[in-house]
Amino acid sequence: MGAAAEMLGVSPAFLRALGAAKLIEPKRSSGGHRRYSRYQLRLAARARELVDQGTPVEAACRIIILEDQLADALRINNGRDRPAGHQ
Repeated sequence: MGAAAEMLGVSPAFLRALGAAKLIEPKRSSGGHRRYSRYQLRLAARARELVDQGTPVEAACRIIILEDQLADALRINNGRDRPAGHQ
């Protein structure tokens, strides 16, 4: 957690807050250390951007979840717009 927090320029408490808000749920090592994926680190960086702009942590997490859902929906819709046989 310390390395991830340092990389992002945030405190470990900030990362724990993102976990409490269900934005990121890191895997645990056999020693109990939190392990973050690159995707989770990108989400945390986006949360930091929003918080730095004055958005409360809980609201930032909700915004990011909605952005992620929108991106998924757009990918699905773009796949449906392709003519048959063109993948």
